[in-house]
Amino acid sequence: MMMTAIGLMSGTSLDGVDVALIKTDGRRIAALGPSGYRPYTETERGLLRQALAEAVSLTTRDVRPGVLAEAERAVTIAHAEAVAAFVAQNRLTPESVDVVGFHGQTVLHRPADKLTVQIGDAKALAKAIRIPVVCDFRAADVAAGGQGAPLVPVYHRALAQSLGRDGPVGIVNIGGVSNVTYVDGLDSLIACDTGPGNALLDDFVFRTLGQPFDREGRLAAQGIIDQAWLTEALQHPFFAKPPPKSLDRNAFAGLALRDWSAADGAATLTAFTARAIAAVVPLLPKPPASWIVTGGGVRNLTMMRMLRDALAPASVDSADALGWSADAMEAQAFGFLAARGLKGLPLSYPATTGVAFPMTGGLLARP
Repeated sequence: MMMTAIGLMSGTSLDGVDVALIKTDGRRIAALGPSGYRPYTETERGLLRQALAEAVSLTTRDVRPGVLAEAERAVTIAHAEAVAAFVAQNRLTPESVDVVGFHGQTVLHRPADKLTVQIGDAKALAKAIRIPVVCDFRAADVAAGGQGAPLVPVYHRALAQSLGRDGPVGIVNIGGVSNVTYVDGLDSLIACDTGPGNALLDDFVFRTLGQPFDREGRLAAQGIIDQAWLTEALQHPFFAKPPPKSLDRNAFAGLALRDWSAADGAATLTAFTARAIAAVVPLLPKPPASWIVTGGGVRNLTMMRMLRDALAPASVDSADALGWSADAMEAQAFGFLAARGLKGLPLSYPATTGVAFPMTGGLLARP
């Protein structure tokens, strides 16, 4: 039975809440509906940055000490406002939506310690929006020894199957962290994080210029890549590890960044993201014949140019060029995953998160 689902995603880039409608039975995609966006305010972003810093000391996933409780309230309110505005703008009613997939805001992801923490109060959200909410998508996988990420590959597979392309297809999502899904027909689904996405670059630009990100990659386009630093950074042991593998947003924050100019630093860190994605190719069964790029990194024209160079001779398309929505894809995915979770279908697999056997996930909160 097809369900009408709203998916919500607030990513590691701390930019805001993406909202998207999808009609699905958890296996196939019947239709992609409208999407929306509710940006975080500067105050909310500051609160979330504090929460990320304080979450480092967490040893259990259910406590919210200090600023984390305040941040969780802010995240929940922001998501409730995002859904309310989306429902009103698209002339929907709460009764017309079967489920909302609520990812929450990741503040800590340490699968080696069987610990992943997403803040956001699903019960309060369900009550506020009067729609059933599925949340806590990663916990079961991590508790079972999986990496808990990435979770979008099952959605990528459903999208890729609709294209009917020959040969393996690679789908890259460049959010705060970059991840890749390798789809080869119905049988082969492999996924992993590849390394930095926008987070390292965004943090550098914020520290250097006080701007949230490098708009369209204009800053990086003016800079010179520090090739010696880049070569050294790509020696990080993570890049040689076979998939599945996953990262925390701040995994590369400890790298010794040089005293670059703003432009040179942006160019170097943009190249780091592109080269880190290309570094996964030798670890896959076959080099993908084509790549599709989604996530915020698509809007960075310098990132896309560097990625095309790094992945040549394979073709590289943006998701938008195929009629997919790069901005809405992760939100759509969590609507899709909510439907799968309700039906007890797997969200993760041994070759996507490293879990021992396919795992379903998600907890249901009713209004």
